[in-house]
Amino acid sequence: MSDIFRRDPRTQWIARNRLHPLHVANIGEPERGPSGLLRKNLHNIGFIGANGVKRIDRSGDSKGGLSGRKATTAVEIVLPLHQIDKPDFYILVVVDLVSARLNNHDRDTLGLAHHMANSNNAKGAVVAVLFGEVKEDKLDTAGIDRLIHFDTSAYQSYNPEQRCADLCNIVNELQPKHILLPDSINGGGDLGRRLAAKLDQRPACGVWKVNGEQLVCRGGAGKTDITRPMAKILLVLEECSEPVSETRHQSLLMPVVSSVTVKQRILDLGNMSVDPNAINLAEAGFILSGGNGVKDWPEFHLAAKILGATEGASRVAVDDGFMPRDRQVGASGTWVTARVYIAVGISGAIQHMQGIAQCDKVVAINNNDSCDMVKRADLSAIGDSSEILGELLNVVRQHAAEKPVNHVVINHG
Repeated sequence: MSDIFRRDPRTQWIARNRLHPLHVANIGEPERGPSGLLRKNLHNIGFIGANGVKRIDRSGDSKGGLSGRKATTAVEIVLPLHQIDKPDFYILVVVDLVSARLNNHDRDTLGLAHHMANSNNAKGAVVAVLFGEVKEDKLDTAGIDRLIHFDTSAYQSYNPEQRCADLCNIVNELQPKHILLPDSINGGGDLGRRLAAKLDQRPACGVWKVNGEQLVCRGGAGKTDITRPMAKILLVLEECSEPVSETRHQSLLMPVVSSVTVKQRILDLGNMSVDPNAINLAEAGFILSGGNGVKDWPEFHLAAKILGATEGASRVAVDDGFMPRDRQVGASGTWVTARVYIAVGISGAIQHMQGIAQCDKVVAINNNDSCDMVKRADLSAIGDSSEILGELLNVVRQHAAEKPVNHVVINHG
């Protein structure tokens, strides 16, 4: 008999296939290769590759492992409550609140404020200022200790002068240690610079890292790092910090500071309707994406037009000539960050799943209830895509008939 160790090809195949019922039983202990180096199992859940991307378990198993069946109920994890009864100081954060919800930029800004409020054993409180309607239902998990909400009808439109005056009153009353705003085109960048001029402060723009009392800012069209001392007003970039994810916060509502009416010199004429497909995929907030499961493409285009969605596509649909190359979503196409992403007839190849990783809400329309896209989706509709799209359009038409409007405004925020 030979002393050469022979591996079982079938066992190795099962160990690579995370969806196989015997996958967990065949993972085994780490092996050493012929050279004696420890051989890592790249298919293990939680494995972090050279580029820092962690393998995510999309099996639906609530226990975190694969048992060959999908979990039927989701286990709600109750996060510990973070309380600051008597804060030593305040960190003021003015969020953009695009479409009445917190976006990724808002959450990163709140995460940075939470880090600054609790660094070096400090006991600061994060105060979030919200203007207008709020539809966000998870404010407590965003890192908000105190909340100031201006919800009158005057804040439904663009009124930077009024908001700047209100912020000045808040600053005079609370005397916050720092004021953070997203350095974005959604209002934070403009409002932050107005506030800095009003308070006679020099703001730190393009902040993406805080090192103690030093700030690292982006300059030169994002190609140069600039180090500068800490400032009172920080206009921060997206991914400036990890968002709060391990604690709940009180989100106590504070009384609104008495507002002084300011004469508006800017007249808001409302949103301008645009062609959704004229918006770059990377900037679109609402995307209807089609794949190999779409059989009626004229109906797909009609659905995108009626819904006011930007069209996207999988690589298969692009390769087959149904959609242009610039509409391709995924690692080999365009990485998207839409608030709502509807995938019609897309099974969910790994490149496509990587491209939609930053989308807030994913809706899957598919006839396969076990495909990866359905496992990833927040809401799934199982059935024929043409029938489901047809019913969806009927609902939209019925809603439009019950609530007629004089004009159509498409908001892609």
